[in-house]
Amino acid sequence: MSKSKAPIYRIKVTLRHIAPPVWRRIEIPADIKLGKLHDVLQMAMGWTDSHLHGFRVGRTSYGVPDPNFPGDFNNERNVRLNQIADEGNTIIYDYDFGDGWEHDLKIEKTLPPEPGAHYPRCIKGKRACPPEDCGGPWGYQNLLDALKDPKHENHEEMLEWFGDELDPEAFDLDDINEALKHFR
Repeated sequence: MSKSKAPIYRIKVTLRHIAPPVWRRIEIPADIKLGKLHDVLQMAMGWTDSHLHGFRVGRTSYGVPDPNFPGDFNNERNVRLNQIADEGNTIIYDYDFGDGWEHDLKIEKTLPPEPGAHYPRCIKGKRACPPEDCGGPWGYQNLLDALKDPKHENHEEMLEWFGDELDPEAFDLDDINEALKHFR
């Protein structure tokens, strides 16, 4: 994707309802199609693309149309980001409608592409993405509380589910960019 001559959007992606915040700052060609932006967000945030998703701009929603609900989403494969948003705008990226993960995508800057740079890329971020299927922001907080408190009623269950591998502070920029390097 790095061959695009389109301007580059610098976007701050912030997961809503999580404190301290989980966020990423990514740079992508402004003309990326929303379906491809979804793929980039999955890699940058650390999600596993196991659930439905959508983008919201005002009252308009974009995603993968469902034949059973034809009016719910405009087809994300037909829309480029720069057709619906510009510098200074914020759009919403929803992931896993059951758990309700909402992300603010704030377009911070429009930049010229750097010669030789590979896009998309992540330039900064904080904290690990919550694990899939943990119950959304409130379930995630309950999970963290249970893991750190041996007297919590769900401590043993959560420890068995996640072990001691869950580090909410972990963030590895190099791992994210390695995944994004192979993005097409």
